[in-house]
Amino acid sequence: MTHAGYIIAAYAAAVLVIGALVVRTLLDHRSLKATLAQLESRGVRRRSERDA
Repeated sequence: MTHAGYIIAAYAAAVLVIGALVVRTLLDHRSLKATLAQLESRGVRRRSERDA
């Protein structure tokens, strides 16, 4: 049990990094969703919505 502090610190650092990445991804998703809604309100459509 002499290395327990290092192991706990490593797990804590990993949890913090992964948590920060999740938060950043969610904030980016919200921003992109708002940008897309703004573009669609101005009449810009996605290529995937074209009629065949």
